[in-house]
Amino acid sequence: MRILLVEDDEMIGSGLRAELRHRGYAVDWLQDAPGALTAAITEHFDLIVLDLGLLRGDGLEVLRQLRTQGVASPVLILTARDAIASKVACLDAGADDYLTKPFDPDELAARIRALVRRKSGQSGPLIEHRDLLLDPAAHKATQAGVELALSPREFAILQALLERPGQVLSRSQLEERLYGWGEEVESNTVDVHLSGLRRKLSAGFIQNVRGVGWRVAT
Repeated sequence: MRILLVEDDEMIGSGLRAELRHRGYAVDWLQDAPGALTAAITEHFDLIVLDLGLLRGDGLEVLRQLRTQGVASPVLILTARDAIASKVACLDAGADDYLTKPFDPDELAARIRALVRRKSGQSGPLIEHRDLLLDPAAHKATQAGVELALSPREFAILQALLERPGQVLSRSQLEERLYGWGEEVESNTVDVHLSGLRRKLSAGFIQNVRGVGWRVAT
């Protein structure tokens, strides 16, 4: 999953990016309002984590502009402002959740998972497809009751495919789920991870659509 992190504090931002990447997310980090607005409008992000006090602007105005421009990505406000009026203003402007600093990383991760579930129309915490069960919170996958030993990036690819069963995802779409800005992507990286993943799953579970991409069989 690809996250846009908008946080002006250098220490908090670098720590958050490292924490979220450790949990298997691709994270792009910006510190200023104009840059965040441009990135969110021109690129696709599965989730935006947005601070309110930013360089060269205000996070609430960024949020309003995003919704005016039709950006539908879930937005989680992450801020030190704990006044009820600030929460109400953000939620009314289109925020999907609001978390105040200081916060526990586990709570942040849980809120991210909840927002992603809501966006994809899932009601429960587990993703089920045929005989496969995926638990994003525990980072665990089982097929026919047998736990699969997946690398973090194999898990990320499988989750991306399972969120859209039957839909073909291209190489570039999968790369976006695995890597943030500045991370080196080798030309065959996705193929290597998919090859390893397909060996661990039942035959035909992931299908290659030649020249287009990959999908999970429906």
